[in-house]
Amino acid sequence: MATLGDIMTPDPHRVERSTTLAEAADVMVHGRFGSVIVTTGSTLVGIFTERDMLRAAASQADVTTETVGTWMTADPITAPPDQDVSEAELTMVQHGFRHLPVVEGGEVVGMVSLRDLFSVRIGR
Repeated sequence: MATLGDIMTPDPHRVERSTTLAEAADVMVHGRFGSVIVTTGSTLVGIFTERDMLRAAASQADVTTETVGTWMTADPITAPPDQDVSEAELTMVQHGFRHLPVVEGGEVVGMVSLRDLFSVRIGR
């Protein structure tokens, strides 16, 4: 079976906690991805997803002033690049999320989405 290193998107886009919601949304729309990792320096501190943006919008947050740090999921679950795809699937389904940062040696090296996992299942 494939590993996360085989299917991950390498070097996912990073933003700082101080990035506004509007800036993060712009990056996600133009990059055509559903999440960004949040770092302080090179340290992973969170993940900001489409769902987080929806929560902020539903709360009528001012997207031009409120920051990713307020709405992100802090300290997200991560996986190593040598983890089997089926193990990652189980983790993501059990915890109800669609994006999984891939970390090696304390550094984020990639991102895996449910779409990536489905592609493996259907042989794409």
